[in-house]
Amino acid sequence: MIHAIHHPLIKDLVNRLRDIQTDSATFRHLLQEVARLLLYEALKEWQLQPNRIQTWIGKKEFGFIEQEKIVFIPILRAGLPMLEGVLELLPKAKSGFLAMKRNEETLQPTIFYKRFPQLQGNTAVLLDPMLATGGSLSDAIEVVKADKPEKILSLNVIAAPEGVEAVSRKHPDVEVFIAQIDQKLNDKGFIIPGLGDAGDRAFHTE
Repeated sequence: MIHAIHHPLIKDLVNRLRDIQTDSATFRHLLQEVARLLLYEALKEWQLQPNRIQTWIGKKEFGFIEQEKIVFIPILRAGLPMLEGVLELLPKAKSGFLAMKRNEETLQPTIFYKRFPQLQGNTAVLLDPMLATGGSLSDAIEVVKADKPEKILSLNVIAAPEGVEAVSRKHPDVEVFIAQIDQKLNDKGFIIPGLGDAGDRAFHTE
């Protein structure tokens, strides 16, 4: 259920994110663009639902994505630019919010804010640029599963192999779409080469 995306445009965008000369505004914009491309991949096999609309030659039936059955859940802070990107494509989708912070000593995540619309019967799409140890994403998935969504997807920009393995082992039923799987984690749990702290870089709080 792990989908590593291999496309020159996505790789180019990711590598621009790595550049420490990239300013915060550009960094956020690049996250939005990568999120849109990841969503494109995630919805590639999505089933369209028929809807009758008024066209210039009269009423006709066409297939549409049921946007209202999709709930985007960014993991704060770094997932916020990704939310802006995907909502431009699916403006009628719903949004939830989940705030988590990693303890830099234990590498364990702490959840301190959660607000979701109804997930039961809907598809939850988690948004987080970094999949490092996999602890935060695994915990986020557990929180989301408690609300019984029909399906869970995760969109991640950069991942470490260790985190990918951890998430796939704990949650084999969750599809994860990743723009780039990097080399490894260092002894502090950061992705190498990675791109630094995505939240700090996106909001200029480093």
